[in-house]
Amino acid sequence: MIEGMIETAPAPARVLTVEDDPAIRTVIAMALQEARFDVREAGDGPGGVSVASAWAPDVVILDLNLPGFDGLEACRRIHGFSTAYVLMLSARADEVDKLVGLSTGADDYLTKPFSPRELVARVHALLRRSRRSSRLDSIDAPVADAAQPAQLARPADPSADERIFGALVVRSALRAAEVGGVPLDLTRIEFDLLDTLCGSMNQVHTRAQLRERVWGGDWMSDEHALDVHVSNLRRKLKDAGLQGAITTVRGVGYRITPEALAV
Repeated sequence: MIEGMIETAPAPARVLTVEDDPAIRTVIAMALQEARFDVREAGDGPGGVSVASAWAPDVVILDLNLPGFDGLEACRRIHGFSTAYVLMLSARADEVDKLVGLSTGADDYLTKPFSPRELVARVHALLRRSRRSSRLDSIDAPVADAAQPAQLARPADPSADERIFGALVVRSALRAAEVGGVPLDLTRIEFDLLDTLCGSMNQVHTRAQLRERVWGGDWMSDEHALDVHVSNLRRKLKDAGLQGAITTVRGVGYRITPEALAV
C-alpha cells in the first residue's frame, strides 16, 4: 500500500442548539443531523455555555428567551472563550429584539416560526464565512470571567502591519484596532467594517460593497442588520473619542472621515 493515498473524510461541523422548548429543540436537531452536522443540545443558558465550553462548537443556535439566563447573556459568555458563530432565535417579531441580539455579537438571527430548511441554510451560510476573523487565535486558555470579551494579544513588533489614521491604528493581519493606544473591543463584523472603511479614506462604500466585503455571497439577513452593525461600530468609536468618524451618505452607504480621526 502506498502511504498517504488514503484520504479521510472531514469531520462534520459541530452545531450546538440551546432551546428550552423540547419539541422545537428536537425539530432543529433532526434537521441538522439530516444535513450531516454533529449536533448537541442544551435546554437553558447555563447549560448552553457549559456545553459550548467543553465541546467547542462551530455554530451555536441560541434562543433569546432561555431559563437560567437569556440568550443575550449566553452569547456574551460564549464569546468570552469561543469564536463560534451565533445564530439567535426569537419568538418575538418586534425589531428591537433582533437589533439587541445583533449588538451582542450574534452573527445572524431567525424569528419563530421558521422552516427547518431555512435554519439549515443559515448555518451553512455562517460556516462559509472566512475564519480569519478569529479573535482568540493567540489565547491559550479561557479568561477567568467568561462574561468579559477576550482581548487579542499585542504583537511582538507593534509597528508590523500597522495602518495609522491619526489616533486610530488598524492592524489587519492581527484583526486588532486601537484609539490613542487603547484597544477597541470589536466583534468580528465590526472589525471587518472598520477595516473596509479605512481601506479607502473619504471614499463612499456602498451598502452592497460592505455586505459583499463582510458577508461575501452569503448575505441572508434583512437590510437593517448592516445599519445595526455600523451603528454599534460608530458608538464604540465615539466612546473612544472619535466623534463623527463614520459618515452616512444618504441613499448610498458610509465613509470614514479622516478629519474626525485626529484627536
